[in-house]
Amino acid sequence: MTASPLDRVIRSHRAADAVLTLTDADGPIAGREVRLEQTRHKFLFGCTGFEFEALANGDSKDPDRDALLAERWEGLFNFATLPFYWGRYEPERGNPNTERTLNTARWFADRGHPVKGHPLAWHTVTADWLLDLDNAEIAAAQVDRIRREVEGFAGVIDMWDVINEVVIMPIFDKYDNGITRLCRDIGRIPMVRMVFDAARESNPSAVLLLNDFDMSSAYECLIEGVLEAGIRIDVLGLQSHMHQGYWGEEKTLGILDRFSRYGLPIHFTETTIVSGDIMPPEIVDLNDHQVDEWPSTPEGEQRQADEIERHYKTLLSHPSVEAMTYWGMSDGGWLGAPGGFLRVDGSIKPSYERLHALVNDEWGTDETVRTDDQGRVSFNGFLGDYRVTCGDAAADFKLDAPGEAELTLDLS
Repeated sequence: MTASPLDRVIRSHRAADAVLTLTDADGPIAGREVRLEQTRHKFLFGCTGFEFEALANGDSKDPDRDALLAERWEGLFNFATLPFYWGRYEPERGNPNTERTLNTARWFADRGHPVKGHPLAWHTVTADWLLDLDNAEIAAAQVDRIRREVEGFAGVIDMWDVINEVVIMPIFDKYDNGITRLCRDIGRIPMVRMVFDAARESNPSAVLLLNDFDMSSAYECLIEGVLEAGIRIDVLGLQSHMHQGYWGEEKTLGILDRFSRYGLPIHFTETTIVSGDIMPPEIVDLNDHQVDEWPSTPEGEQRQADEIERHYKTLLSHPSVEAMTYWGMSDGGWLGAPGGFLRVDGSIKPSYERLHALVNDEWGTDETVRTDDQGRVSFNGFLGDYRVTCGDAAADFKLDAPGEAELTLDLS
């Protein structure tokens, strides 16, 4: 099968031409069958891990169902986002949900999946008890909260959405909250400096994101102001909840080109593509779309599968993108939307099968090949972790950068 131009672009950024020389105590392993298996992608194929708290803490009401969900999650994803919404994480001051969240994070980490915390500062779903404080006290509580989480989870969670949706934060008017009060008082850039400084000091090796849904020039102005102020941002987070329809390649690539000019890695942090009716275009705030039912439909599911494939391929074709997090494994999540890879009853949708084939087959490696008379095998593989097996012997290796790679592996 001949690769398309898009597929060739993707492989130019995401894959390497590898030559392995395999040896043992007797020298080159010549003329032998060996298995090449990719065990992990370097690219972060992410999804929320909210659904696994009960399973990770041993109190699931339906452990068989949750175990099957976990198996299907791992069939697609290698990177989890866990919730730290302040109002739910610490509804009563001084009583945070630390133990259960830490157990959940370790559950993912023990399976080799890095975890991101989301978010440390946000005006929505924030703690109601902040309204009892003055602005100086709110700032102190926010800084203390960041230090507690970033220090306490270090080594298990080393990536954070530090602050979420700053563009709208000081002008947010849906309801009163302490974080909007504070941001309105001190301004966006001082707010960003305060929270990033607290996170950076608490874990200097952590990867810290600035995250927003606003893809307009307002977000660009914020980024430019933050960088000019000398605030170090590790990654730019771009949200893409497509409840009102798939963006398409032109819009997505245009956004990527605009935000990649800052020279920072880009994570698509929150993506949904629905398999039911599209939300009306006149809705400005997606939260305002409230319906009794939002079912997945057969025609919508086929459309979703096609758009999922197009979207992932578009993102992987751009060298600045390092991660893509899908916002919910199953239907019925945020706003009740049919945006998942599984239906409400847990059955697999076409989008699951399509992404599974991309991640594990088209972009994965699991094949048996024969070494030549010098013990060499050649292949083209996506960047990530690999294992080569010959008989009872095996060795692990990595492909870290696109281009060409030559490795000698001893299977003694």
